[in-house]
Amino acid sequence: MPDPAILLEWAGFAARWLHVITAMAWIGTSFYFIALDLGLRRAPDLPMGAQGEDWQVHGGGFYHIRKYLVAPPQMPDHLTWFKWESYATWLSGAALLMLVYWASADLYLLSAESPLTQSQGIALSAGSLALGWLIYDRLCKSGLAAQPTRMMLVLFALLTAMGWAYTQVFTGRAMMLHLGAFTATIMTANVFLIIMPNQRIVVADLRAGRTPEARYGQIAKLRSTHNNYLTLPVIFLMLSNHYPLAFATPYNWLIASLVFLMGVTIRHFFNSLHAGRGRPWWAWGVTALIFAAIVWLSALGGPNTADTTPETTRLSPAQTRLSEAPGFDTVQEIVALRCAMCHATEPLWPGMIHAPKGVILETPADLARQARALYLQAGLSHAMPPANLTAMAPSERATLIAWYRAGRTAP
Repeated sequence: MPDPAILLEWAGFAARWLHVITAMAWIGTSFYFIALDLGLRRAPDLPMGAQGEDWQVHGGGFYHIRKYLVAPPQMPDHLTWFKWESYATWLSGAALLMLVYWASADLYLLSAESPLTQSQGIALSAGSLALGWLIYDRLCKSGLAAQPTRMMLVLFALLTAMGWAYTQVFTGRAMMLHLGAFTATIMTANVFLIIMPNQRIVVADLRAGRTPEARYGQIAKLRSTHNNYLTLPVIFLMLSNHYPLAFATPYNWLIASLVFLMGVTIRHFFNSLHAGRGRPWWAWGVTALIFAAIVWLSALGGPNTADTTPETTRLSPAQTRLSEAPGFDTVQEIVALRCAMCHATEPLWPGMIHAPKGVILETPADLARQARALYLQAGLSHAMPPANLTAMAPSERATLIAWYRAGRTAP
């Protein structure tokens, strides 16, 4: 029977790979259709009901595309639906959330000072995603739907508040990831609960010989536009776990909120360009200023103590067994010699400000919490130390493996 830690790691890899592939498909089609919609032009020979057309060249051929504002006069024989890209992205992301943050809630999900149990943390993780959609959907069905700018400001305030709230119980890394999942849930729910049902109503009307109502398309268009502006921040948040300067600093929640503003300015430039409204170069200047503010915030206040692991941190029963397993004293010596110069609250490696991925390996509690990562990254594989710069010997790697396996099988 393969080691459960290895199976879990490969399951996470498979889910991550699927998530990236499906996200590429969803983002690609989203960006393409927004650009296509904004680039439509009027033509004298447009059929009745058509809003505009566009000529495109790709792959050695020409494409002639027309858009009907509500629906064509009759149902076409062949119709391509764009929905599974969104569904598969969310489902694979949810699987990854469970495999990484729920399966290792004591390590990746809950901060050292969190009063929540692992079960409570997981419940909050799942419940907050559903709550986000309910609040957003209610906002869209209020009078704010007719005021897009005010609607986006209220949504920005909601996202900022959620980022701050997550930091009160979750690690900085989990806060970033959950804020991305919070937003992605809104985006996929828009497709599943609003856009697709409205399109089905229009198709049903066409098949029944009825004239479809324009309001269904207008509602779907509003939600699609929201998705367009939220896409880039979600990408940043999903990749943020690679950058401790983003997630492991005191103002990580504020950094996350500024990322949403950068998403708006970047999309504004491209949407204006595709719509033929010129090139608002000022948007890139604003983006650069926001990014500079993020860099400044990341340097304020030093390391985020909420993401470090003090000696008094609560350990789960499994982690306690690892801290008491044979060979733990030797493992502490190995880690202190080969790993702790980088994985410290104040790293000693030249030019390094924060520990890689926010992983701290200074105390026995730290090692117990990071045992699986040590086993996989520095034991079974040679991923750590990078390029084996600290000359970890094969015998030392074997010691890490033996200690972890002894701790996992201890009664």
